Amino acid sequence: MTDTAEVAVVGMGVMGANLARNFASRGRRVIGLDRDPEAARERLAADAPESEVAIVGEWAELAARLERPRRIIALVPAGAPVDQVLDALDPLLESGDVVVDAGNSHFADTDRRIARAATRPWSFVGMGVSGGAEGALRGPSMMPGGDREAWESLRPLLEEIAANSSFGPCVAYCGRGSAGHFVKMVHNGIEYGDMQLIAESATLLRSGLGLPAAEVADTFAAWNAGELDSFLIQITADIFRTPDPERKDGSLLLDVILDQAGQKGTGGWTVRAALELGVAVPTIAAAVDARALSSQKALRVEAARSSGGGVGALVGVTREDLEHALWAAKVASYAQGFALLSAASEAHDYGVEPAEVARIWTAGCIIRAGLLERVVEVFREEEPPKVLTFAFQRELNARLPAWRRVVAAAVTSGHPVPGLAASLGWYDTLVTAHGSAHLIQAQRDYFGSHTYERVDRPGVKVHTEWPRT
Repeated sequence: MTDTAEVAVVGMGVMGANLARNFASRGRRVIGLDRDPEAARERLAADAPESEVAIVGEWAELAARLERPRRIIALVPAGAPVDQVLDALDPLLESGDVVVDAGNSHFADTDRRIARAATRPWSFVGMGVSGGAEGALRGPSMMPGGDREAWESLRPLLEEIAANSSFGPCVAYCGRGSAGHFVKMVHNGIEYGDMQLIAESATLLRSGLGLPAAEVADTFAAWNAGELDSFLIQITADIFRTPDPERKDGSLLLDVILDQAGQKGTGGWTVRAALELGVAVPTIAAAVDARALSSQKALRVEAARSSGGGVGALVGVTREDLEHALWAAKVASYAQGFALLSAASEAHDYGVEPAEVARIWTAGCIIRAGLLERVVEVFREEEPPKVLTFAFQRELNARLPAWRRVVAAAVTSGHPVPGLAASLGWYDTLVTAHGSAHLIQAQRDYFGSHTYERVDRPGVKVHTEWPRT
């Protein structure tokens, strides 16, 4: 290996080391930087003795051993560590050099860092990366945004290491400014919703319909062979087949996992961004709320005792109903996510192309699914629909009765289904031409003189002195 490397990876944790190994496996000369280079070398030697990745501990050495223009990818925790990387590199970089933040940074931080780079000779790119540690090693989905010239200099490298689907390498320029990290945030928000919908469906199969774990696994495997095929459906089948390694009785590992979900914040970021842009994302919001409530395990146990309640059998619902409900709710969730991307693109001048976003999600990322192949084609149409559900209207109409049966039966029997119910509520509100908002406007004008518009004079603000009793 020559002393001059083609690309650098800063942060040789699991993700960084795997990404460096990915580059090396394609014949690229790679150098890594870690705060503890000796420990990083030992880990790499143990995990991948064949990988030729040089690891250093000094910033000056990293800069000196990179060919120009330098291409540096940082995989460090979001927040202050990213700024510390930029502070260390700033005096060492030159015109044409590119620094990529490939962590889960908040898009507002990315905008701030892009503004900083605008006063420097080097460029900054915020890039979302999805696929976990295995994806980083075998081929992730990557979502870069920011300086387009910087993207073009990175493009040959990133296309080599990206996941591939029938639509090509799963990496594409996502847009100006912080578009890359915003797209990744929405990806994670959809992921939250997807996981919640799947978890609810699995619980209804097992607790509501009384299926043993093996049959639940078989059901998800069958669904994965059909219209619901996706990474998350696939791994759910695997999870329901995995015995507890600490017991010899064949009991299920899932049954000894505490039902207390963690989260790293990207779902909440998605919901807050949607609120600021006035976009409804109730499936994602329900998933975030469900995780928050799940973390209050002791309170839930106490509440369950005091309520004296419990769940009953799911009456009048079949496995096929659950399959249809899950598919329909999934489409609703995707529609919400892409609506948020569209609104953000307009508000922040990102220039996001929905078809390209869907395309790079068809492989490598956590929400990869066969359904996204159809979404790509929908957004490639000359006049794509205003709402994604419009493109699936016939199928949604066919599945709607099953969706209603599932939600109604779950509510009647006491099974919590916040994701499935929120998705259905969103859909019903969307397709209701005249709903309940007129009363809300009347109430707002009554107590706060906020005005309203009349149906016979749209666009004209009206206030009424309401009779008071």
